Amino acid sequence: MTVFLSTLAPGLGRASSSADGSWSVETVMPGTAFRALATDPRDASVVWAGTQGAGVQRSNDAGATWHPAGLDGAIVKSILVCPDGRIYAGVKPAAVWLTRDDGMTWTELLGFRKVRRPFWFSPAEPPFSPYVQGLAVEGQTVLAGIEAGAVVRSLDGGATWHGHRSGSLRDCHSLATAHGRFYEGGGTGGGAAMSKDGGAEWTRPLGHDRHYGWACAADVADPDLWYFSAAPDVRAHSDHADAAIYRCRGVGACERLGGGLPSPLNAMPYALLTGPQPGAITAGLSNGEVWRSADAGDHWQRVVTLPGVERSMVMLAEVG
Repeated sequence: MTVFLSTLAPGLGRASSSADGSWSVETVMPGTAFRALATDPRDASVVWAGTQGAGVQRSNDAGATWHPAGLDGAIVKSILVCPDGRIYAGVKPAAVWLTRDDGMTWTELLGFRKVRRPFWFSPAEPPFSPYVQGLAVEGQTVLAGIEAGAVVRSLDGGATWHGHRSGSLRDCHSLATAHGRFYEGGGTGGGAAMSKDGGAEWTRPLGHDRHYGWACAADVADPDLWYFSAAPDVRAHSDHADAAIYRCRGVGACERLGGGLPSPLNAMPYALLTGPQPGAITAGLSNGEVWRSADAGDHWQRVVTLPGVERSMVMLAEVG
């Protein structure tokens, strides 16, 4: 069984496949304002979520039911689970928290406070304080992306932090990692960026005409093959996004993908997921449509339609 989960406003969209190829689509937890989702690499049925005021939530059954997992009352904008059991949560106002015991106890990473800056400011939602929108971890290297403010880095698991990384986008919307490299989708200033040196220096791709980036993802087998979504500007958050999905090879020129995707693409691709096979990429659009390509974006097919994708989506393959 394959399951897709997406954040709504509020609630979660959930689509599960059946053996005959059909899909069951529903809305779960309609009273909870989910904001971020993360799969658990230790267990294919476990999903973690950040919420607007209900802290961290955990599901042990592929998103069917949920229960609290700490940070009660917090606005959790991003969450990430590491293979070794570390779980990081990015919150609003901007701070990073860590648990090593599956949410029983959380510790604020106080070193992060030293890199916060007064000019960090997000116009996205009141109150207009910045927040940690993106998280990415590779070993002991931790990156946190602020909407809107900076991309900052820790080399010791989050104990100490260093300020904004050269070339990265200060209006960070997403971060991803693969094979020691890092990727960013961000607002005005270039749309996307890539780092080959553990997040120290960043390079922005060429050849794209939309610079308000959002989602990013890298192929599971080839770190030079990566993708990002972008719109011309903040119309990304409307019904006429005029968006595009781009495919990049390293830090050179990128290309706009078609191959069956809606044209014009007026529903923003808020989510890009790669795998589990090399060359496979899945896009979750704001209108709920889920599109999938098995050949690195050359050809696409619509898989299912969720109630919506309000910023975050995950896929759980071969569960149940």
